[in-house]
Amino acid sequence: MDSSIEQGGKCPNMFKQKYKIGDLIGCGAFSEVRTATDIHTTRIFAVKILIHERMERKKMEERVKREIEILKLLRHPHIIELYEVIDTPKKIYLVMEYAELGDLTVYMEAIGKLPEEEARKIFQQQIISGVEYCHEKKVVHRDLKLENLLLDSERNVKIADFGVSNIMSDGQFSTHCGSPGYYAPEVISGGFYEGPPIDVWGCGVILYFLLCGTLPFVAEENCSTFKKITDGIYTLPSHLSPEVKDLISKMLQRNPFERIEIPKIREHPWFQAHLPQYLTLPPPNTLQQVKKS
Repeated sequence: MDSSIEQGGKCPNMFKQKYKIGDLIGCGAFSEVRTATDIHTTRIFAVKILIHERMERKKMEERVKREIEILKLLRHPHIIELYEVIDTPKKIYLVMEYAELGDLTVYMEAIGKLPEEEARKIFQQQIISGVEYCHEKKVVHRDLKLENLLLDSERNVKIADFGVSNIMSDGQFSTHCGSPGYYAPEVISGGFYEGPPIDVWGCGVILYFLLCGTLPFVAEENCSTFKKITDGIYTLPSHLSPEVKDLISKMLQRNPFERIEIPKIREHPWFQAHLPQYLTLPPPNTLQQVKKS
C-alpha cells in the first residue's frame, strides 16, 4: 500500500468498501483499536476507530486532530505508521501499521528482565532512535511507557499512541499527562515544563524496566509513588554494570535542567558499545541510514 495519507471524506461506506473489520485489540474512553484486513490485498492493519459523539462529549476533537497531524508528520522504522484516514459521519478510522506481537509488557512478562546486550540493542537502535527522530521533527511524545512500545513479527519496537503528544514551540507545557509510574518530577510538581526532558525521563524508566523487570518507582498508592519520584528514591540492582547504572542515574535526574539530553545519551560509553554504524550519524542522517540498512 502507498504510505501516503488519503482523506476518505464523510462517506459512511468507504471504510467497509476497503477493509474487513476484525478482532478487538485495544480500547479507550472514546475509541477502540481492531484489526482490519484489506479486502483486495489481504494485508492486516490496526485500525483506531474514533466515535465523533464521544469525542465531542469529552471535548477531544482538537486532541484527535493534533494526533493525526503528528502521525502524518512522522515516518520512521520504529514509529507506528499511519497509512490512511477515513472520516465518516459517525466515526473516524485511522488505518495504521499492525504490530502483531502486541506491546512490550507482554514480552517482558514472559522474559522477566533482559541481558544488557539485548536491552542495549532495543534501547539504542530502536527506542532512542525513534524518540530522537520525533524531537528532530519538534514532536514530544509525553507518554513513553512499555504499553506504548509495540512489537512487530520480528520483535522490532514501534513507538505508538501519540494521543497526548504535542509540537514543541517557544513556550513550555503545563498539561498533566502520562502514566503515574512514568511521571517525571516536574510533571508531578505542576506548573510549566520542557518537553524533551519528559521523554528522556520516560526512556530512563523504560531502560530500568528492561534491565530489572520492574519500574524504578513502585508503591501501593499513587501519592507514595509520586513522593518516591520527587525524592529520587529508587534502587539500582547489583547485577547492573557500572556504565548502565551511570546512564540510568543521569536519565532519572530529578532536576530537568541537569538531566542528560539525547545527544549526550548517544555519547555515553554504555550507549556507544556495539553501536551500529548507521547510528553514529545524528538525524536526519540516521533515518536515511536505517532505510538503507
